[in-house]
Formats: sequence, C-alpha cells, structure tokens
Amino acid sequence: MDPVTPSLDVAGLAFAYPDGHQALFGVDLRIERGERVALLGPNGAGKTTLVLHLNGILTGGAGTVKVAGLPVGKQHMAEIRRRVGIVFQDPDDQLFMPTVREDVAFGPAAAGMKGPELEARVRKALEQVGMAEFAERPPHHLSFGQRRRVAVATVLAMEPEILVLDEPSSNLDPASRRELADILRSLDVTVLMVTHDLPYALELCPRSVILSEGAITADGATAELLSDDELMRAHRLELPFGFDPRSVSAPTR
Repeated sequence: MDPVTPSLDVAGLAFAYPDGHQALFGVDLRIERGERVALLGPNGAGKTTLVLHLNGILTGGAGTVKVAGLPVGKQHMAEIRRRVGIVFQDPDDQLFMPTVREDVAFGPAAAGMKGPELEARVRKALEQVGMAEFAERPPHHLSFGQRRRVAVATVLAMEPEILVLDEPSSNLDPASRRELADILRSLDVTVLMVTHDLPYALELCPRSVILSEGAITADGATAELLSDDELMRAHRLELPFGFDPRSVSAPTR
C-alpha cells in the first residue's frame, strides 16, 4: 500500500436509521497509517453507528468510507472485513471455540489459510498480546482481562489495517488495564479507540476526535481537548475527580 494512503478516509458520511432517526450528519474523518486516535463523545452521539460503517455492517447512507484506499461496499466487502478488525466490549461475543488457539485460528482458517502458515499466524497473534502459553486453554477458564487480550489476538490474526476497540478498558482491573495499554502501544497498526475512559485515551492516543449529535465537533491533540473545560462540559465529557490532563505526559505516537 502507498504510505500516503490513509488507513481510514471518511467523507461526508450521513446516515439515518429506518425509523427516521438521523445518527450521522456529514462526518469527515481521516486517520493516517499508524495513528492512534480516540473517538470520544456522549452516549447517543453516533459513535457506534460510525464504527459499524467502517466494515460495512451498516451501509446505504450518503458519503464515502475508504479503508486503505478501498471503498467500503459490496465489491470489496471480504477484504474490508479483513482489514478492519473490531474488538467488541464483551470478549465473550468473540470467543466461542473450545480453545484459545482455535478461536485465534478461526478467522484466518475461514479465509483459507491452513497448515504451518496458519499455526505461525496464530502463534504470532498470541505472542503480540502475551497469551502464547494459554493457547490450549478454554477461553472461559481465563480472567476477563486475559479474554479481552485473546479477543484482540483473534483480530490481529487477520493482520488488519485498522484495529477498532470498543471501550477497551471497561471492566478491567488496574493491572490488566496497564497490560492492555502496553500491548496496544507495541502494535504496528492503526488504532481507533471508542472510549468513555478519558485518562486511557490520553495515555494511549495522541489525537482525539469528539463526535456529538452525529457530527465531529472537535479534532486535535488529546491533551488539548481534555484541558478545554468548556468543550468538555458542552459535550458531557467528564474527567475523573481530581484528574488533571495537564499533569500527564501525553504520548507522541
């Protein structure tokens, strides 16, 4: 892929559900290769609707979505679904096989990969999330944090262009939260993180985008957005009590 082609290019995306509810109003969003971006906004802002357009689960609105230069549409759907890896909030939505290894192998195997190539792909994905020694374990024997890491591995096994994480820090204890942050920082992949956990966004994502009432209302350095009290209040974004975004050294990449 040409290095100047962005991982994600959304232009003029507008979408209304069949009941007439307009969820998105002309969203423009460009994310470069290797960027880590947080998607912030109150409930009902349209964040999920936007994410579901990235891999074609939702289509038919106005505007365009391109992933690595490919337009999201019927023609490229299989390739788009490989390139956009979505890690859902509940890992149990993604883990359904008897062992961790089989869960991670499921996507590449369904795409036709087999033999030593498949095993190598599975091993690499599990190593990336620090779960290689758990390959033969049943997922339901793992802790919640470990299951979330395996869910990330199931997506990494497809070697995606962009990793979309829905509330990745939810329900994690502090140690698991830190381990996941270290993993996400180490990955050579574009990351779009949908989160209400603003300190986590600051820790991991140099850039943040605020989506409010179906439109992007702010796009900039995470530390600057979180330090803008008026902007935060206007979009019902709350920092934890006593947390000062100015006191945290923000990531540079």
